[in-house]
Amino acid sequence: MRIFWVCLAVAAIASAQEPASVFQNVCGKCHPPEAVVTPRSRAQWQETIAKMVDLGAKVSPEERTILLDYLAATYPPGARAGRGARGGGGGPTLNGAPLDRHVVDPEAANRGRTVWVAECIECHGTSARGSDKGKNLIQSEMVLHDRYGSTLAPFLAKGHPMQSGRKSSTLSQTEVAELSHFIHERVYDTLRGSPIFQPQQIVTGNAKAGEAWFNGAGKCSTCHSATGDLKGIGGRYDPPTLQGRFLFPRGGGRRGAGARQLTLTITPPNGPAVTGVPVAFDDFDVSVRDANGELHAFTRSPQLKVVRNDPFAMHDQLLDVYTDKNMHDMLAYLVTLK
Repeated sequence: MRIFWVCLAVAAIASAQEPASVFQNVCGKCHPPEAVVTPRSRAQWQETIAKMVDLGAKVSPEERTILLDYLAATYPPGARAGRGARGGGGGPTLNGAPLDRHVVDPEAANRGRTVWVAECIECHGTSARGSDKGKNLIQSEMVLHDRYGSTLAPFLAKGHPMQSGRKSSTLSQTEVAELSHFIHERVYDTLRGSPIFQPQQIVTGNAKAGEAWFNGAGKCSTCHSATGDLKGIGGRYDPPTLQGRFLFPRGGGRRGAGARQLTLTITPPNGPAVTGVPVAFDDFDVSVRDANGELHAFTRSPQLKVVRNDPFAMHDQLLDVYTDKNMHDMLAYLVTLK
């Protein structure tokens, strides 16, 4: 009798562990386990499993039932997402990194480079920007949705041809994960906010043409001077920053510098005109604070005259005038003002 109960207990333990084992064996072939635990409804999990089967996942009918029950019970809507989720909620994580974006492991990306050079570079190029043989992966929807191989692995498992002649289905899970890190590193290399972003050479215009446009059609010299306010500007800023400052100067300059602030000049029907920085300005009221810090408030009326003094108004208008050549020529000229 004792043997019966021992066997029954062992069977119960094995049964309890079976769903997690199926989860690992089925899903873990292509995905890191933490990358597939975004909470979903039972119907959504059923749809997800069906999609994976359509993409080539080998799942028996019994395993599909076990997997569906396990995922629906363990990760229903509202469940704590991800095994590594941080305290206090948040999205699913992998090794402490959020799964709403792929956090590149530089060492893994470097190993992925080896796979890339051996199998992908001839079609997709050195920087994954594509060629006449293969598409630009930087703009690939599949890559942009990928998290640690979550979409890349199922795609490659179908047997995408590689330059060595092998099929991509022969790549190991580790190779695919490292390849994913490498590709995402190339994606982030294009983003200014990325720590690995490196601005490319953008000074490609003609400095002489830029100077002519500055003093002529652009009418820049009506407000600025190469020997006055712009003297040495090419030495104070690198080219990407300088380009941003002359195209969108509204965010530049010193805070509080009166000459670079929007001001309003208000002329009431009876009384002197007042100029100051706007505090309120709508269809009903307008108020400004003058240079002495005094507040002046008025009720809007047809008799009240309000004039905007915007030091950047001309720059805003130029955005509709600049050609691509004008912008590059202007930058080439400004960098010479050392």
